[in-house]
Amino acid sequence: MTQTAQQLTVSAKEAICEALNQAVAETAITTMLAQNFHWNVTGMAFGPLHAMFQTIYEDHFGAQDELAERVKALGGHAEGQLGGMLKRSKVAEHDGHASAEQMIETLARAQDTLAATMAGAAAVAEEHGDLLTQDLVISRGQAHEKFAWLLRAHLG
Repeated sequence: MTQTAQQLTVSAKEAICEALNQAVAETAITTMLAQNFHWNVTGMAFGPLHAMFQTIYEDHFGAQDELAERVKALGGHAEGQLGGMLKRSKVAEHDGHASAEQMIETLARAQDTLAATMAGAAAVAEEHGDLLTQDLVISRGQAHEKFAWLLRAHLG
């Protein structure tokens, strides 16, 4: 049965918010990863990669807000501390010392991780009948799969 935020049980809201906070954490870490690579990319592909990395971090910055606001709409607490996000995230930080190819591979793997996290959050939302959250995270998962494909296209 489809539920609105107000109709969900407390335990349903907690489960969905947990999945969303995982998504927020990994999105935030991947945002910084893309910005780090944007700052530090060099080589013959500098121009297109610099621009692509910026497109990614700008997209992800907005996504963090959408995901966190959904947590709040469900009555949860949005994780806002970087330390907490780093502990929670399956995406790791990077120091930015890497070749362009390594940056692409690292960021593509992060996109794959985000797509999987969004799919997991969609399953949790579906289990509890929260179609609004399910729609949000499915849309985000599709964006991450597209970014992974665009990144890998640079590798040939």
